[in-house]
Amino acid sequence: MPDCKVNAENLSDWLNTAQGRYVLSREQDYFDRAVSDIFGFNALQLGWCEHDFLRASRMPLRTLAGDENGAALRLCADELPLASESVDLVILPHVLEFSEHPHQILREVERILIAEGSVLISAFNPYSLWGARRVLGAKQGYPWAGEFIAQRRLKDWLALLGFVVVSGRYAVHAPPFNLSSSLARCKFMETASERWWAVSGGVYFL
Repeated sequence: MPDCKVNAENLSDWLNTAQGRYVLSREQDYFDRAVSDIFGFNALQLGWCEHDFLRASRMPLRTLAGDENGAALRLCADELPLASESVDLVILPHVLEFSEHPHQILREVERILIAEGSVLISAFNPYSLWGARRVLGAKQGYPWAGEFIAQRRLKDWLALLGFVVVSGRYAVHAPPFNLSSSLARCKFMETASERWWAVSGGVYFL
């Protein structure tokens, strides 16, 4: 059966909260800078389709795909209706930790990518204050219902498929507060943590 575990309504509701907006702003900043330096013809974003993480890409064909509002191409990520070796860039914003079949999604991504293609992944870090909140609190709603994946574990999965990880970064260092004012008071933690304890970020990118 196709893998469509993510509840798009829960995601949309969460992205309208202070927590969601805080994470989204940092994800958008990362992807804007990352995709501008990747060249090719076809780029694909899987998930979070209400937000265009390909907007800074120079590729002529940019497609937002998923089983949610805003998707130009409706699909489930573990059965991609695309030809093998046909895509130059794939973005996976928090797709793997909310899937019942993350390995199959990565296999599909490897299949559709050209030989020198690129994949950009964002994921919640289990070894962070956000990961602690998931462990200690109720595992309900977005993002707490997800299965947070350790960066080392994800790197192992990628290596088995022949991917080479060329860079990584952490972000979202403030605690998972629910109020904008509380998150604003922790703004200093972004620069301080990136310098002194980068791996504490609630989100990582590969």
